[in-house]
Amino acid sequence: MVKVLVFINCIILAIGNCGGPLIMRLYFNNGGKRIWFSTFLETAGFPVIFIPLLFSYIARRRSNNVGDDTSFFLIKPRLLIVAVFIGILSGFDNYLYAYGIAYLPVSTAALIIASQLAFIAIFSFFMVKHKFTPFTINAVVLLTVGAAVLGMHTETDKPVHETHKQYIIGFLMTVAAAVMYAFILPLVELAYQKARQPMSYTLVLEFQLILCFLASIVSVIGMFIAGDFKALPKEAREFKLGEALFYVVAVFSAIIWQGFFLGAIGLIFCTSSLVSGIMISVLLPITEVLAVIFYHEKFQAEKGLSLALSLWGFVSYFYGEIKSGKDKKRIQQEVESPETEQSSLSSEC
Repeated sequence: MVKVLVFINCIILAIGNCGGPLIMRLYFNNGGKRIWFSTFLETAGFPVIFIPLLFSYIARRRSNNVGDDTSFFLIKPRLLIVAVFIGILSGFDNYLYAYGIAYLPVSTAALIIASQLAFIAIFSFFMVKHKFTPFTINAVVLLTVGAAVLGMHTETDKPVHETHKQYIIGFLMTVAAAVMYAFILPLVELAYQKARQPMSYTLVLEFQLILCFLASIVSVIGMFIAGDFKALPKEAREFKLGEALFYVVAVFSAIIWQGFFLGAIGLIFCTSSLVSGIMISVLLPITEVLAVIFYHEKFQAEKGLSLALSLWGFVSYFYGEIKSGKDKKRIQQEVESPETEQSSLSSEC
């Protein structure tokens, strides 16, 4: 069952991770200017989570198992409070990311986000006690250097209609978004560990629902302050693809981004925050290639070097994990072997 959940979460994470930035950039490329509105769309799809929660509730009601909780929500106050806190953090993190996408090519933003694996590894070490290996350290260094390379010769990558100042601010905002989300992922894992109630995938869905609801509230407040509600009708009419497609883009953006967030925290439940971060990072080169194909973004030498360093970092980390897994298996077999021999001798006696 765990393997099935891992596979499902990887699929929906892949759709959200690759499709989310592309459809967000589609909005900005065709006349969209409201950053808080884009932030809102990142989590506005949370009502779709009610569908699997309803099926879970019906299944519990039909079950005759003694002790089954038949209330619609299973989440308890301790985990609820953490979900509210992380939801508020996510709202501001989404704004940082939306701001970056507004002023950066998707391919550039994707390579910057690749650096978040380094920060996830660091935060995981301190928060949930993930161990560092030489391969992990190598991957962290390579990914960090890869992101830093993008800061060189930024003028050649700047969209024509934007100023150098806007580009630099977008660059820094994206870096800040990567660091903040790198903190959020281990925080979610820590919340699961300290929940004081048995964790299930239903609880993960409830956690995601509350998290996105609070993040959406933060976005709505931001939209109100920025005057987005008054500006959106006019923006929809002036949208280059047409008013109808403006709303189509908005709806699909909300649904696709929901896949990203649900896949990310679902993988944390099935594996760990570090694995979730690795999966996000592995998918980023695909996002970059799609951006070059669909939006004809430039692919300079700096991007090529950054991509090479990122891929080297991914390979280094995965090799280290495979090697570590083999070593653990070998040690376990060596420990179990004397016990098996001793048990065999005892039975013969």
